[in-house]
Amino acid sequence: MRQGKPAKKYSQAGRVHDLIRLIEARHGVTLEEMAEETGVDRRTVHRDLNVIHEAGYPLVSEWLNGRKVYRFLTRFKDVPPITFTLQELMALSFFRSQLHFLDGTPFRDDLETVFRKINSVLPPRYAAHMERIADVSLPLLQGRRDYRPVAEPLRQLREALIYQYRVNLAYRAKGKGGVSTYVVDPYTLIFYKGGLYLVGYAHNRQAIRTFAAERIASVELEKERFEMPDDYQPEERLKGAFGIVDEAPLAVRIRFSPEVAHAVRERIWHPSQQIESGPAGSIVLAFTAGGVLEIISWLLSYGNHAELLEPVSLRAEVARIVADMAAKYLPSLPADHD
Repeated sequence: MRQGKPAKKYSQAGRVHDLIRLIEARHGVTLEEMAEETGVDRRTVHRDLNVIHEAGYPLVSEWLNGRKVYRFLTRFKDVPPITFTLQELMALSFFRSQLHFLDGTPFRDDLETVFRKINSVLPPRYAAHMERIADVSLPLLQGRRDYRPVAEPLRQLREALIYQYRVNLAYRAKGKGGVSTYVVDPYTLIFYKGGLYLVGYAHNRQAIRTFAAERIASVELEKERFEMPDDYQPEERLKGAFGIVDEAPLAVRIRFSPEVAHAVRERIWHPSQQIESGPAGSIVLAFTAGGVLEIISWLLSYGNHAELLEPVSLRAEVARIVADMAAKYLPSLPADHD
């Protein structure tokens, strides 16, 4: 017989109601405290917490002073009314017009719901401004992903990210490869070049891996939750990458012709970049980063206006690629071509 308060003679619904009030009243409450208050064992409390979660309450767990505690993500009763200026509403509308890269995902549906809620409490004049401002910008996303086929896996992944559930993830290999299964602790969603990527710890690889969202075939939530490592910082992990590929960094130097130098100079390509002025308006861009394929792809997008100077090994690889490309086009050139 367990020690503590005597078991209460009431239904699970009544017990869940008491747990909700208990969690709302405290900054964080442990399983032991909930079991003590309700007079049931930990396993029963776990079942009750699952009911609370499935009812839509934003229940999260975290470590506090060496104890695992449960709390609601937001204490709704303590949130004061929020007001917006017309300028802030314009910023929100501008943001809304840029969301097409999320089409087909549950995130787009959630954001549309947010904006409908905002519009529902606005004076008619402000609501009309919101609709008008949504049309003042036009995003052009070439080659964007189609997430409609993976909408359900992304819904499951959203739940796992919010509540830190471990997942069984089925992932399609590139091309016509098969499907592999991973046991993953999902850490972070990354938006990169019009696409969504999941970064998480793959237990059967014992390493952090990156998964393209459009290639996730299915997501199954496990009952077990995971704890985020204290030293995990995604921005630190990827600060040495040119994109999202975490490889050994290379010291890269690229010369850009005067025709494109101004466009290159005006942007930040990597935090480590340095720009030197060259003859006749050319520039040399230098940075230290990993991700060979991403660097080469970006470099080749400038055609003959970019020349890789260093490293020599990568220069040789670019030369091979350019030679293969030339072999495809040169036979079609007219005989009198200079």
